[in-house]
Amino acid sequence: MRLLKQHALWFILIPVLTAGSVYYFTKNEPRVYKSQATIYTGLASGYSLLSDQQAGFIDHSAAAFENLLTTLNSKETLRQIGVDLLTRHLPLEKPDGKILSLPAFQELHQAIPESLRLSLVKNADEATLHARIDSLSRSSSDNPVQYLLLKSSAYCSIATIGKKLKATRRSPSDMLDLEYESNDPAVAQQTLSNAIAILNKRYTTLKTAETNSVVNYYEDKAKESKKKLDEAENKLRSFSVEHKLLNFEEESKNVAASRELFSGDYNKELMTNKAVKASMDALNKRMGQQGALLLANGDLKAKQNDLSDAQSQLVNAQAYGQPQNVITRLQTRVDQASEALKTTARTYTAAESSPEAIPQRTLLNEWLEKVIDFEESSARLEVYKSRMGEYQTKTEEYSPLESELRQLNRDLTLAEKDYLASVQYLNQAVTHRQDISVDGALTILDPPNFPYDAQSKRWLFIALGFGIGLFIAMLLTAIRFWIDRRISSPEQAETLIGRPVAAVFPTVRKFSIDSKAGRTALSMFEQLCNAINFEIVKTTATKPYPPVITLFSVRSKQGKTWVANSLGRMYAEAGQQVAYCYPRLTDEQQKVEQEGITFFPYTRRSDLMNVTEIDYLFDEQTKFDASQFDRIILEIPGLISNPIPVYLINQSTVSILVTDVNSIWARTERKLLEMYLKIATHTVVTVLNRVDTSYLDAPSKADVQQRPIQPEHSIEVQRTLRSLENQRTLQYGKLA
Repeated sequence: MRLLKQHALWFILIPVLTAGSVYYFTKNEPRVYKSQATIYTGLASGYSLLSDQQAGFIDHSAAAFENLLTTLNSKETLRQIGVDLLTRHLPLEKPDGKILSLPAFQELHQAIPESLRLSLVKNADEATLHARIDSLSRSSSDNPVQYLLLKSSAYCSIATIGKKLKATRRSPSDMLDLEYESNDPAVAQQTLSNAIAILNKRYTTLKTAETNSVVNYYEDKAKESKKKLDEAENKLRSFSVEHKLLNFEEESKNVAASRELFSGDYNKELMTNKAVKASMDALNKRMGQQGALLLANGDLKAKQNDLSDAQSQLVNAQAYGQPQNVITRLQTRVDQASEALKTTARTYTAAESSPEAIPQRTLLNEWLEKVIDFEESSARLEVYKSRMGEYQTKTEEYSPLESELRQLNRDLTLAEKDYLASVQYLNQAVTHRQDISVDGALTILDPPNFPYDAQSKRWLFIALGFGIGLFIAMLLTAIRFWIDRRISSPEQAETLIGRPVAAVFPTVRKFSIDSKAGRTALSMFEQLCNAINFEIVKTTATKPYPPVITLFSVRSKQGKTWVANSLGRMYAEAGQQVAYCYPRLTDEQQKVEQEGITFFPYTRRSDLMNVTEIDYLFDEQTKFDASQFDRIILEIPGLISNPIPVYLINQSTVSILVTDVNSIWARTERKLLEMYLKIATHTVVTVLNRVDTSYLDAPSKADVQQRPIQPEHSIEVQRTLRSLENQRTLQYGKLA
């Protein structure tokens, strides 16, 4: 606040100056029209054909919006917007407020020669004109249309459109706000409408092209998978046809089971055959010679062979599952062969009884039955052997086929899975492409409006200029504060000087208890007098009487004279005689006595450093008697341009360093003060002059009104004290 108060003029003048400059330079500001529109994108929460197929939700709206905005701000999009504007504006023969105003119309006709314009619009509909303008904008050679669109700053150039076209997402919704500013309201509306149409077209084309590449990939993938699947099925089919397999697993199980069954039947039949053979051999022995004749008879042998063949055919038919009529026919043949064999055997029988007294017919019947059973058993054994061989062959054939068939089935399964996955991905890609082609990417919620009222930013610029002025003022204040080596406050004075400040004085126009500065100054002089008197009392035994109070400053015009006068007045009011010795400024200044203070001007001398007594400062005409005074106030010139009176300083009782606020305190000042302090064997009191009242605590009027009143006999008392001090001084002098 102190800095603001000190630099109040800066904080008023600079902002007013900058705001006034902005006001002056924007008095001819062009009128600006803004057209606005809102479109629904559906990128974040929109419903599509694939919405129900998504298992989890992953928000890609940020990237989608970024892609959308990048597409909108691309050079190709901006170029197409400019081409659309020229397509509509070139055919105009005169300005039209709803299409193109007069300034923009004149700008366009200055940029495009009339001959070129006529050649472009001649016998051309809108599509033809658009194609011609687009071709010129893409031409490799320079032409006015290309320059207007790509290099100029006209209303239809890509630079102007890109700078003024703004799009922002209304987060977190699916809405996209677009706005465009132009000096022509019709151009603003048309530019925004063209931008939305071209953005919708380009974004949809990009997304469709993206899905087309995916669809083409999965179509090729599906065709390749289908080809592999067909090859696997053909191999499996050829394998089945080649090996006559309907179901390899079932057939292999059937072969194993049948083989096991036939093996058991074969063993049983073998035992039966051996038993029948043994019975037949036993009957042959009992029948004796007749049995041998029966066996040797050719006719009987033929009948037996017929029976054996019939039995074999019947067993084969039953084993291979022939139809029932075939089995019945073969069974009839077996029965006929059996009867024929029996008849032939009875013809050759000669006796009715066997040697063992058994009827011959009975033996023959038993023998014939055994023969028939044997033939049947032998026939079945042959069939069993044949089938066992077939099953063995099948088993040997199926053993290597199993691994080959498993490989074929595995290839078929993999090909089928690959084909189904490709078809699934293809369906998803086709659905996504259809989703884009059906609904598109953007839907206009609020179409671009025609701006009837111009927008002025003049007051905004003025306010901005005022703010910039405030910033400049603050910056200058801060820079001045950082680089300024001048004293600005008591705290800074103590830091720079390196000594405590005993008294601070404001700028006082008039000593009055009615002003804060007057009350503060009176209070500070009282405190300064107290500090001086304290030092005088301490040095009474070592310093001569009267005490010498030396006022000095490093630079001139620091307020020493004002402090000395005020200090002398304080002592004079206390009834003491004060001698104020100060450097003469003009020759007219002479010794003057006024209200208890005697003013002794002295001439600045080059040998000031050699002056040993205060008397030597004055000429013979100026009589100076130190014994006539109670206090001697000695003001010496600024140390920076005058020699230091070493001997006079050594005789001083107390020194007062007077420094003004806003005075520079740098290396030179510090060195001169260090030299002074080396000479001074007494206390040096620091006083800061012209301090801002914000740093001071002024006493109240009641406190000031309670100051002590000067008693009438104070002068006599002071005179008596001075005589005693003179006598004491003489005594000390004699002792010395």
